[in-house]
Amino acid sequence: MYINFWYPMATSEELVADKPLKVRAVGQDFVVFRDTEGQAACLSNTCTHRGGSLSAGKIKGDCVECPYHGWQFDAAGQCQRIPSLGPDGKVPGRTRIDAYPVEEKYGMVFAFLGDLSESERPPVLTVQEWEQEGWRSTLQHYAIVGNYERSVENGLDPAHNEFVHDTHGFQGENEEYKIGDMRIEEAPSWGPWGNGFWHVFNAPPLPEGQMQSGRTQSGDLEVGTGHHGPNSLWTYIHAGPTTWFHQYLFERPVDEGNIHLYLLCMRNAFLEEKNDAYMIERNQYVANQDKVVIEELRPVLTPPTTTKEFMVPADKVILMYRDKLKEWDAKGWRIDTDEVDRNAKRVAYAIPSPARREHKGWVLDSIPLIAGDAAAAKLKAAS
Repeated sequence: MYINFWYPMATSEELVADKPLKVRAVGQDFVVFRDTEGQAACLSNTCTHRGGSLSAGKIKGDCVECPYHGWQFDAAGQCQRIPSLGPDGKVPGRTRIDAYPVEEKYGMVFAFLGDLSESERPPVLTVQEWEQEGWRSTLQHYAIVGNYERSVENGLDPAHNEFVHDTHGFQGENEEYKIGDMRIEEAPSWGPWGNGFWHVFNAPPLPEGQMQSGRTQSGDLEVGTGHHGPNSLWTYIHAGPTTWFHQYLFERPVDEGNIHLYLLCMRNAFLEEKNDAYMIERNQYVANQDKVVIEELRPVLTPPTTTKEFMVPADKVILMYRDKLKEWDAKGWRIDTDEVDRNAKRVAYAIPSPARREHKGWVLDSIPLIAGDAAAAKLKAAS
């Protein structure tokens, strides 16, 4: 799991005005809440006084109040009130907690869990069709017991469709099946944060339903897919010349063995609201098929080297994804989960926020990271 990327923390609907929300991401707890102007905020969940859980407290004006001793923290992580000091008591600066940049878009609340400055941060994956005329969206979210890297790789795997998805393949019964040519997209328009591919494959007719694309028999289906950062995917499904479904999957690793996924589906056909429920149903049908496979993968975590899995040409973009992960390993952005687990009962960590570059003297320890040279040594030892 990595710092310095955007993670979906909740849907906009989940974040109500008067109640803090506890969210677990990258193995740590956060509190997400709205201020009096309705702006979303995200803080480390641990109070710097005696370790109280802020998400179990109350919203007081623009602050979240710890339920243990009433300390109040604003959206910038500054402590604004310590009741035991009295109404005129001076609040020490060291009481601050980590506050994270937030963007609310596409019906979701994203938090940047890292300390990069604004100019250095990768963007949230762009949904170009959002609020564009001729497109309609649905948003759904669900959990998987598995590792998010394995889930992203599943999305980058063109060969699994033939066997896992009966709406995309023939369940392995096509004796002539073979992966066709893949057109690779390296560092596409959104910058150096991902790779993807396009290919055309033979797909069965769609099941009968209220949203028929005109493909009533088997035929070619054009699909493009790729990743953005370690935890986001785009998948473009062109069921016909003018019938397009563009899907965006934003994943939040809860920890190394659990994921919460947010699926935004944009469509340029069947635009009536009455079709939303059927679209969500069909998307969940496909997602559940992936879920069954991902939850049974062994090992749970991606093997440290490709020698522990026999890769084939269809896995090209998966290997490119792993190369990107190595780039972020080299930057020292990977969380040292082994060290976190060793100290879980006696150390409360915080993901470092941008303010740590400006201020010294923090109560909570910054989460341990695997240094770039250490990551390389670990990889070499495993090979």
